[in-house]
Amino acid sequence: MQTSNATVSMPDGLFGRAVQPVQISSLGTCVPPRVLTNSELEQMVNTTNDWILKRTGIRERHIAAPDVATSDLAAEAARIAISGAGLEPPDIGFLVVGTTTPDTFFPSTACLVQDKIGATRAWGFDLGAACSGFTYSVTTAMQMVATGAHDHALAVGADVMSRIIDYQDRATCVIFGDGAGAVVVSPAVDPELRVIDFAHEVDGSGGPALQMPAGGSRMPASHDTVDQRLHYVHQDGAAVFKFAVRKTGDICRRILDRNGILPKDVDLFVSHQANRRIILAAAAQLELPEEKIVINIEKFGNTTGATIPLALADAVADKRLKKGDLVLLASVGAGFTVGAILLRWAY
Repeated sequence: MQTSNATVSMPDGLFGRAVQPVQISSLGTCVPPRVLTNSELEQMVNTTNDWILKRTGIRERHIAAPDVATSDLAAEAARIAISGAGLEPPDIGFLVVGTTTPDTFFPSTACLVQDKIGATRAWGFDLGAACSGFTYSVTTAMQMVATGAHDHALAVGADVMSRIIDYQDRATCVIFGDGAGAVVVSPAVDPELRVIDFAHEVDGSGGPALQMPAGGSRMPASHDTVDQRLHYVHQDGAAVFKFAVRKTGDICRRILDRNGILPKDVDLFVSHQANRRIILAAAAQLELPEEKIVINIEKFGNTTGATIPLALADAVADKRLKKGDLVLLASVGAGFTVGAILLRWAY
């Protein structure tokens, strides 16, 4: 397995630019109004509310209307984040959209979001890291600001997973929902309230455990691939569970140890919301008490790129997250992709 990890404490940036501290300046989220409950799923597939709750911790999830795409949810979350930062869309110099469900293969969803919100001076692209899409996107946006290339960058995690879920497969259809979240990344006003560090890695040997087999260049769409239902999410649940628990704990330990921080010093742990049992098992490895863990999967399910910003928004609303708090973000996604970000909350 090849791994890569980096810090933001480099003495020099791109083309000799000095690296400056950066912060998350604002947060915006969006979920569609339609709610799909476990009771409704009981009528659609061979499952029960008790089975879903025991296995995943999910009670309901939001589902986009047929005419709503990923770019629509992403654009709304972006507008809220930009406004919350006291900015206008033309102030954004760069945007990245972490998504598994782009509106189209091309143009990129980032292009569509740029146009929808009127970010006339921005360039950007989509980033494919599945459930690590948000952590990877924040890290990418952070580098654009840290090097001085742009004053403000927008990182988005957005997915309409209901479009690629097989509602005849009870192992996957109970898990996923739709949503979007966005943050504005800017130079840190207070150098203490900043993104401290990040760590990421990939393990491509885990690719077959969680994938959509057809639709790409390996297996283009055909009558046969449609008949075999290969354009939906396919998952080896046991393999994903084991890897997610182990690697969430590993990546968090790595970033904390590298910065001389003990788990008990973390104020809030916000993990990708894939499964309640995964989150609690990973937190137990770090000896984090439940009051320091954000879990909101019961309301949204797994929204892939949107889970972490949705969890952060709930923590802000519940006053569990406040200015100066030491926050640890973590994610594991298909690929496998792994990520963690350590930061002091800036507002």
